[in-house]
Amino acid sequence: MKVYQGNHQAPEGRFAIVVSRYNETITRGLLDGAIRTLLEHGVSDDQIEVAWVPGAFEIPTAASRMAASGRYVAIVCLGAVIRGETSHDQHINRAVSLSLAQLGVQYRLPVLFGVLTCNSLEQAIARSGGQVPTLGKDQPTSRVGNKGIECALAALEMVNLLRQLPPEQPSQSTPAYHNPLEISCQ
Repeated sequence: MKVYQGNHQAPEGRFAIVVSRYNETITRGLLDGAIRTLLEHGVSDDQIEVAWVPGAFEIPTAASRMAASGRYVAIVCLGAVIRGETSHDQHINRAVSLSLAQLGVQYRLPVLFGVLTCNSLEQAIARSGGQVPTLGKDQPTSRVGNKGIECALAALEMVNLLRQLPPEQPSQSTPAYHNPLEISCQ
């Protein structure tokens, strides 16, 4: 039996990080966590490029351009969409997640989904490395983690895994791109 498994060693190649400026108090923590993690695992500063976009909805557009360039071994996408009074957040989350998944398949490289989809600001803070105070004087603050760190580790692991997998056969044709959000009218 042959088992393929990635690791967190720094591979050769550049890493792109696309980060949303909307909810920047949250996304800055995600970005800091991702960069710190890549550096701690041996990726050099000049191997990391960051692209700021206005909001989460624009992340796939920038990620697509970066993927199409062929310059990067992985693209880490970071944002924060917090539920409001309408269903707007659900539409953004679905569009962004499906688009990023398709980019990874289309360009055959890791495109990591580090977009927080939270019900509250407190949840977003807890998932971006911040500390959320809990109720009661004697209770410690709550800390869940940092999705930016998780995505950076996943990017390292996936780059190393994909380099181990057997190469694609030249005779296989690439499936045509299908936009899962497209609605056909007949």
